[in-house]
Amino acid sequence: MSKVCLDDRATISVSGKDANALLQSLITTDLGALPADEVRPGALLTPQGKILFDFLISRDGEALRLETSRDQAEPLLKRLTMYKLRSAVEFSLLNPAPVTVVFDEERAAESYRDHRFEKAGISVFRLYRRTAGDEAVVADLDSLRIAAGVAVAGRDYALQDAFPHDVLMDLNGGLSFRKGCYVGQEVISRMQHRGTARRRVVIVRGEAPLPPTGTSLSVDGRSIGSLGTVRDEAGLAIVRIDKVGEALTKGDDIRAGDVRVTLTLPGWTGLAFPTETGEASA
Repeated sequence: MSKVCLDDRATISVSGKDANALLQSLITTDLGALPADEVRPGALLTPQGKILFDFLISRDGEALRLETSRDQAEPLLKRLTMYKLRSAVEFSLLNPAPVTVVFDEERAAESYRDHRFEKAGISVFRLYRRTAGDEAVVADLDSLRIAAGVAVAGRDYALQDAFPHDVLMDLNGGLSFRKGCYVGQEVISRMQHRGTARRRVVIVRGEAPLPPTGTSLSVDGRSIGSLGTVRDEAGLAIVRIDKVGEALTKGDDIRAGDVRVTLTLPGWTGLAFPTETGEASA
């Protein structure tokens, strides 16, 4: 069993008879489609539709659990409290929180399947307790994220700088277009219906070890995105897929710093780079 205990996570428990209704009206995830044994991605958006906070959400008995990074936890709690008004909702913050990630074919007791990886055919589970005998390191989890195209805030994109579509939330169970209104919903619904999403997560493969996170990806000196998580010759990036399509059509090199790279969209998404003969499809 491969597992790693994370030391940079926090959780917010949301309980009370109005907990489900309050969150359903605020966040991107459809709680009506959230199974009891699964974690799904989610976000609280700005009114302009950009990701203000990101998290993983799961059910904890009658309560809901938001797992996020330690630096986001208190600001997220403060923002949720602002929306509470007279709702019968209680919040409880645990910062830091024990989170163990298990990645293999055997499911651990009391674990939650991570829906983001499930979409890519990879079995990853989360436990909200510490376990003995770590057999992996965070870098191993990074390699899995790269293979699956799973981006995280702070490593792959900056909060308030990305739309949910940019980080594939429209395809990985973190973004609903059917549940009704929530903060920022009108903007992202227009993006969906007009097909205007032009930035997407891609998997990067270098001909040599990749330069550091934040390095620009460029075509003929023009930036089309920047590197996120890097692990040797592999990494993630968020790029303008229309610009990648142009480069592929013309046969132009794409580089990360001085390293020539190839970019692929995660296979599970069904997306393709737009070219002169066709548009990106889902």
